Amino acid sequence: MPMPDPPRSACNPELLPPAPTTQQPNQPTTLMIAPHQIPIGTMAGKGPRTAEYIAAILPHGFECFQINFWKTLDGVKLPKLADDIGRVLAGSEAMVSTLGVYGNPLGETAADTETVRAWKAAIDNAHLFGTDLVCGFAGRVRNKPVPDSIPRFRKIFGDLSRRAADRGVRIAFENCPMGGNWRTGDWNIAFCPSAWELMFDAVPAANLGLEWEPCHQMGQLIDPLPQLRKWVGKIFHMHGKDATVYRDVVAENGVDGPVPFAFHRHPGFGDSNWTDIISELRRGGFAGSIDIEGWHDPVYKGDLEMTGQVHALRHLQQARGGAFVANPEGF
Repeated sequence: MPMPDPPRSACNPELLPPAPTTQQPNQPTTLMIAPHQIPIGTMAGKGPRTAEYIAAILPHGFECFQINFWKTLDGVKLPKLADDIGRVLAGSEAMVSTLGVYGNPLGETAADTETVRAWKAAIDNAHLFGTDLVCGFAGRVRNKPVPDSIPRFRKIFGDLSRRAADRGVRIAFENCPMGGNWRTGDWNIAFCPSAWELMFDAVPAANLGLEWEPCHQMGQLIDPLPQLRKWVGKIFHMHGKDATVYRDVVAENGVDGPVPFAFHRHPGFGDSNWTDIISELRRGGFAGSIDIEGWHDPVYKGDLEMTGQVHALRHLQQARGGAFVANPEGF
């Protein structure tokens, strides 16, 4: 089967992400992976061709898929998509991990209103995919400091968190700055701990958490491991994406100079020790999945994209301790 065009990814409007599964249409799948494993998969959002794309890459051994959308559902009917994906995954051990909507739900344009509608639809239909998790950007009041977005965040996600709780669904915010900072930005306030504290204080709902990855912290020159240890209890989902940071460039040109100093990488090609990351996830009781967010690596791209993603899959599987081995019965 020919490979589809590259999907949009959460942090790249030119690309897209993954979702939950069903053994039969509208029948949530049973997790077949050993209960102590952390499932590792990839983002697979391809709109109406999502099921076809999953069918093409399922033989590589991905254990789960995040089904994501850029801004809106773009006409996709979620019940039909759930049925299509369920047929593809039937008989496999793979599942849908989350749904994702990556737009600006705090904005006030017509497109932003459609993003909120997509959030509602994802929350309402998550169970059809066998998942209880919807991820995305927290949004932002455009071109304003982070605190100026909090009243709007309280309104939008106060309502969405209650809607989700009524349906047994959790919400997780990706930690991507999307080119913004504390003072200004267009997309997402959920990029640093000071913002998270404001957000979770404004909407103190147990079903609100984080979709975290080390890459975005490293791009801000934040050490990800101490942050992970502090916030692991609020992390519902992980994106498998790493970074390479050129410290010599920072030392010479700073972070606002003309020379790029950080590059997004597939896990296994960047600077992170994923064995340490997964150890801290286990230590903190993390019960979610890791979905590789591809289509960013400056080296393993184009014809090498799936080579990079499958390498990342194998790297993360080894970092979680390899294959699950049960203890001898009775000991």
